[in-house]
Amino acid sequence: MSSENALKPDAAAIEESRLQRLEIDRAARWPVGIFLGSSLFWLLLGSALAIAASIKLHDPEFLAENAWLTFGRVRPAHLNIVVYGWLSTAGIGIGLWILSRLCRAPIRDHRSLTLAAVLWNMGNAVGTWGILRGDSTAVEWLEYPTYAAPFLLVCFAFVTLEAVGLIRRRPPGHIYISQWYIMAAFFWFPALYFTAHGLLILAPVQAPAQPPINWWFAHNVLGLWFTPIGLGAVYYLIPKIIGRPIHSYYLSIIGFWSLAFFYAWNGMHHLIGGPFPAWLITASVVASIMMFIPVITVAINHHFTMVGHFKKTIYSPTLRFVVFGAMCYTLASFQGSSMAIRSLNGITHFTHYTIAHAHLGVYGFATMVFFGSIYYIMPRLLEREWPSRFLIRIHFWSCALGFIGYWSFLSWGGVLQGIELNQKDTPFLEIVALTMPYLKLRTISGSLMTLGHVAFAISFCWMIIRHRASDGEPTLFTKRVPDPAPIHE
Repeated sequence: MSSENALKPDAAAIEESRLQRLEIDRAARWPVGIFLGSSLFWLLLGSALAIAASIKLHDPEFLAENAWLTFGRVRPAHLNIVVYGWLSTAGIGIGLWILSRLCRAPIRDHRSLTLAAVLWNMGNAVGTWGILRGDSTAVEWLEYPTYAAPFLLVCFAFVTLEAVGLIRRRPPGHIYISQWYIMAAFFWFPALYFTAHGLLILAPVQAPAQPPINWWFAHNVLGLWFTPIGLGAVYYLIPKIIGRPIHSYYLSIIGFWSLAFFYAWNGMHHLIGGPFPAWLITASVVASIMMFIPVITVAINHHFTMVGHFKKTIYSPTLRFVVFGAMCYTLASFQGSSMAIRSLNGITHFTHYTIAHAHLGVYGFATMVFFGSIYYIMPRLLEREWPSRFLIRIHFWSCALGFIGYWSFLSWGGVLQGIELNQKDTPFLEIVALTMPYLKLRTISGSLMTLGHVAFAISFCWMIIRHRASDGEPTLFTKRVPDPAPIHE
């Protein structure tokens, strides 16, 4: 009898925790759902423009008769759609949901966040239309015309206010590492965007200072916006799915502060060999090498947390995508730091190797982690399971294999391109011909990735329109592996 009484408080606590999570998910359903759903539209549009831009690299006459679809417009439209339409939109939704869960506080201001989602998508629509009609600012990663920026500013004001409100309403106690990363990202991104927008577009500084500011912004969008959101999601999802805490909280704090301290200096290594102060380039090279500190600490943390649980990637689509993304984060960071070495930079600079590296971070890491996050979040928002494991498998393997091919082909082709560019006697057209097979393989790989995106879109829409709810709480596992008890970092 006494043992039965001892179990009752635990059962009551578990039920209370379940009801609390249910309340949080229902409060987040509309604002987070709109952000995640609209991000999927931008993913598909960005993928279509990516294939068009890729084909134009080896077939310049493709769609050349339409001024709106020339390479100079399609490529920046693709880039900005992926950065602001897909990744940023999904990142906002994922970040808000994880914050709400960890703060154990439901989202209160549904109307403001819904308005923010609408304004963000209007900004992306206006910005994309502006680029395609020829109004691009011609500043890389900031090509949206000036009349798109106010939409983004108002949206982020609402998002940041709600994020701060969630932190203020949390119960007293421990702040999890995911909260550190996500809150930092919500403050860093608007500071980055509107500082760069002001110094490069609204009131441009003198020309010699513009390239460093441009690379400071472009590099930090990945490192101080997508990376914190992605790592915050990884630190949240891996423990939740496998049912064990993070290996070391202290290592995660070292990773966070070293990322914050060193990453902001990294972008200048893209200017090696340019007419810029030597101290600026050298400081960036040193900071890039110092990035091994946060990367190694994060890699150790993730690996030792997963030890003994890697087989669960077979059953959990979220774990499959997230572990793939976490591995790409380590590889992308190592590759990026190595590119700051002057001897290697002299080969890889101005080649397709740099494009491969950018996709390793933006797609291999951030996009794959965001896919995994959406697979975890949506069943909890809608209280129903994903409709097709087959579509999930198509999504993962198409994207994983397509991306591995994309990165491998461009990396190897970029190295060969760089070696030949350093040979003063090699005619430039011969170098162009050398890269052609790799550019065609890039198109094939990108098409395979797009197939995965289409499978994801079908699965997502099918899940929304079906009305049959799940039996019990969503799991994202097959029935062979149960949903673990709620465990935070």
